[in-house]
Amino acid sequence: MDNLENNPENISEIKLDNKDRAYATGKRKNSIARVWLKRGDGKISVNGKTVDKYFARPVLQMIVNQPLNVVDGEGVYEIMATVKGGGLSGQAGAIRHGISKALSIYDTSLRPSLKKVGFITRDSRVVERKKSGLAKARRSYQFSKR
Repeated sequence: MDNLENNPENISEIKLDNKDRAYATGKRKNSIARVWLKRGDGKISVNGKTVDKYFARPVLQMIVNQPLNVVDGEGVYEIMATVKGGGLSGQAGAIRHGISKALSIYDTSLRPSLKKVGFITRDSRVVERKKSGLAKARRSYQFSKR
């Protein structure tokens, strides 16, 4: 078993679980998405619901589908995702990140095209913390001369 783990040609087999699925974690803002991807009929479920039920806004559905559009994989992969934390926009971004990472694990030849458009890289921007003496992170209270 040891030489199988050290053999670089068998990396894709090692990363797949016993149900032939690739697993990846995606993050965006305060959201964390766990994504399982396998060959299938193209269904995408998020927390047990379909994508159009979970993300009502078409923009968010488009964000989730972007990695599949890049690799021409719509209708080819079945995706099951669980996501928690943050708002809907961050959750959609986290799922996009997770799908991209899972696609690159499932088929390593897809990685360069996903990397080129920046879907593999984690967007590390988060909300800036509020400072004491200020109204928000940078916004100060209105100045009164008298």
